[in-house]
Amino acid sequence: MLVVKKFGGSSVADPERIKRVARRVVEEHQKGNQVVVTVSAMGDTTDDLVSLAKQVTNDPSEREMDMLLSTGEQISIALLSMAIRDLGSDVISLTGGQVGIYTDDVHSKAKILKIETSRVKEELEQGRVVVVAGFQGIKSNHDITTLGRGGSDTTAVALAAALKADICEIFTDVDGVYTTDPRLVPEASKLKNISFDEMLELASLGAQVLHPRSVELAKQYGIPIHVRTSFDHREGTIVEEAPNMENAPVVSGVAHDYNVAKIGLFDVPDQPGVAKKIFKALSKHNLNVDMIIQSAMRNNMNDIGFTTTQDDLRKALQTIEAIQQEVGFRGYNHDEDVAKVSIVGAGMISHPGVAADMFEALADEGINLEMITTSEIKVSCVIKRSETEKAVKALHKKFKLDNLAEASIYNR
Repeated sequence: MLVVKKFGGSSVADPERIKRVARRVVEEHQKGNQVVVTVSAMGDTTDDLVSLAKQVTNDPSEREMDMLLSTGEQISIALLSMAIRDLGSDVISLTGGQVGIYTDDVHSKAKILKIETSRVKEELEQGRVVVVAGFQGIKSNHDITTLGRGGSDTTAVALAAALKADICEIFTDVDGVYTTDPRLVPEASKLKNISFDEMLELASLGAQVLHPRSVELAKQYGIPIHVRTSFDHREGTIVEEAPNMENAPVVSGVAHDYNVAKIGLFDVPDQPGVAKKIFKALSKHNLNVDMIIQSAMRNNMNDIGFTTTQDDLRKALQTIEAIQQEVGFRGYNHDEDVAKVSIVGAGMISHPGVAADMFEALADEGINLEMITTSEIKVSCVIKRSETEKAVKALHKKFKLDNLAEASIYNR
């Protein structure tokens, strides 16, 4: 059996935790299984490195940031390999480049294009545990790239897919996927399983248990993910293809996201191709746009509003300013004091009125909706940041999600 295990920064935050992870890895290896381990940087190392860069310059190049940030994972893999060797298992640590994780050319948000598996397979055949640096790869000229937030999850699932692993285990500081953030709602229920589609929506909407790209890859290659804690041996949540979507609950989770900023453009000419110019310019700078709203036309002019991440806000505003004269809109503003709350559930497909129930729950709390977007299995609203916790609690109660405790949410 081939198992890929990923341990997040909190799991390897200090020497004692690294030793605990090593014991867990060696237990698996001693069962006779082949083991590949992916790790993140220790604790707050990445944040510390970002802070260090800001003390040197206000505008670091993305290439040099990748060079800097990739060192965090290299520290983790070396220390973990030392601890594993001390426990008697043969082990080798490898960077993304040494493995052969090739990405596109986009620094700080690179996407994996291919993984050369020969080196990892060779080491596994020698009976070694292979410890791989998460979050990083190399582009065609061998420059180091990083995969963006949550990139170690993506590394783990991509390795599992490339190696045809039996399962990918993601170890975090929480013991599974909950119906919402239990820090906000103590009554939140831990799910025994959840579909790829629902997990992808939750991850994209702010649930920080898994990175969206990792879920996308797992769905594409049919790799089940077991989300569990590194601090004990309890079973967590299995993310997999849903066996029976018809019996899925109407709503299976509530997500919230503070990493949101709203941008508004005023008096945009109502002409074919204008929206294309705006959003093409943003995409050229690898800026992700989420919700988009266009107002009703007046005097051949529209207002266009959209959201992006707060991380991308500065670059987005620079891009908007650069194209203002060409596009011909009168002005723009932005608002960082917002958040996004969302409900997700495969059962929405066959249950009308879910959005109305959501709006009712928020209205009862006096919460104003600034933007709305929907898909088959989700509804999202932008609200004032200060009202996020109240909104999450209201929605969790409205859809009775505390009743899903330790439940298998699909009939098997």
